[in-house]
Amino acid sequence: MIDTTAMPALDDIVSAFQIEGLPVRGRLVRLGAAVDEVLTRHDYPEPVANLLGEACALAALVGSSLKFEGRLIVQAQGDGPVRYVVVDYDTSGGLRGYCRFDAEEVAKASEGFVRPGAKTLLGGGVFIMTLDQGPDMDRYQGVTPIEGETLALCAEQYFQQSEQTPTRVRLAVGQADSGEGLKWRAGGILIQSIAGDETRGETKEAWNHAQAFFETTGEDELIDPTIDSPTLLWRLFNEDGVRLIEEKPLRSFCRCTDDRIAVVIQSFTEAEKAEMVEPDGKIHVTCEYCSRVYAVDPETVG
Repeated sequence: MIDTTAMPALDDIVSAFQIEGLPVRGRLVRLGAAVDEVLTRHDYPEPVANLLGEACALAALVGSSLKFEGRLIVQAQGDGPVRYVVVDYDTSGGLRGYCRFDAEEVAKASEGFVRPGAKTLLGGGVFIMTLDQGPDMDRYQGVTPIEGETLALCAEQYFQQSEQTPTRVRLAVGQADSGEGLKWRAGGILIQSIAGDETRGETKEAWNHAQAFFETTGEDELIDPTIDSPTLLWRLFNEDGVRLIEEKPLRSFCRCTDDRIAVVIQSFTEAEKAEMVEPDGKIHVTCEYCSRVYAVDPETVG
């Protein structure tokens, strides 16, 4: 049976779980309004929005396991139609993301595809995860080549190469109508094998067993607003039982502030700042992440 004590099922939440009796742990993320806000702040073509939505779900899955206060940055960059995709996950549960792309190249690359994947959109390049524990600590960065067609495969390869941890990931993005018109949704599930020891013994058979059930996960289930997290986990792992351990709420956010923008402008020379002044006498700065436009008086950042 499944233990859901004091754990309500909500959108914009990531839940950690343990398969009962097996050395396999995992996390499940369901994103509603948070990912819709991230994806609708820019006029992204559908393939680009899908890619960024997957990156948001992946960042929440991985970032929610961090045991320190800080941030996880998930990014992929290459020489394809999408130059880069980046998502910033704050350990308080905040998500922000952005894609830089060439619209004409994206349209051309999408011809003949129902949904072009990461490899098609990003081309040759690298997948990067960066752990930032604050200004007093060095950043840790893991880099692997983009070889899989999906971000899920990139993440699996990253964990295999960087941490030698058998990991499976499935991600899904789409639009659904929950009574307020079509809204973007994203979901994802990750499972990892816990290494064997004298107590557990060999864990390969248990890992294969868990993967067999993981493979039955449908992308439509991950983004279906009528299926809550406990129900989905029960569908997948009811034969063994599954226990929800912890849940974390998620939200969209941005780090931009008036003070941060002022610091950026102050880094330019006086001549450069003079060239930035527009007819209204202000310097206008648009945040790449949230699209907020700042109108700054040049005299305040002299």
